[in-house]
Amino acid sequence: MKKLKTALCATTLAAMSVFTYQVYAHGNVTPQAVDVTSLPQLGEEWLETNPFSGNAEAIKVGDSAYNQNCARCHGLEVISGGITPDLRKLNDPNEFFSPEEADEWFMSRIRHGAVVDGRVYMPPFEGILSQEAMWAIKAYIETRDVPE
Repeated sequence: MKKLKTALCATTLAAMSVFTYQVYAHGNVTPQAVDVTSLPQLGEEWLETNPFSGNAEAIKVGDSAYNQNCARCHGLEVISGGITPDLRKLNDPNEFFSPEEADEWFMSRIRHGAVVDGRVYMPPFEGILSQEAMWAIKAYIETRDVPE
């Protein structure tokens, strides 16, 4: 009887962990604030291209912001584990016609998120992260090598 109870308990725990994983699969965590006070303020109008490309301070801010808000899904150092898009492809000229096209795709996705067949693949970050934080993250991503 003890073995049956142990097996039943183990089965129940396994089922609960699968259920919990499905519920929280996209990192049900609170987004972390990003301190952008060291960056120029961009105003209310959304920019179409990254004003922080190559800006060392923005890259530093973006590194921290990415690791606090994006790495849990897109991978440490922007190296995806294969489930989510590898954001280093934003730097690949074979993926995007131009840096401007990559900027447009990035900002659309980070601002509005992605929902496919009613499933949230990426939550929207507009209203959570500032434009400065988003462009700083993109500036950091631009420093990562294109995947082979």
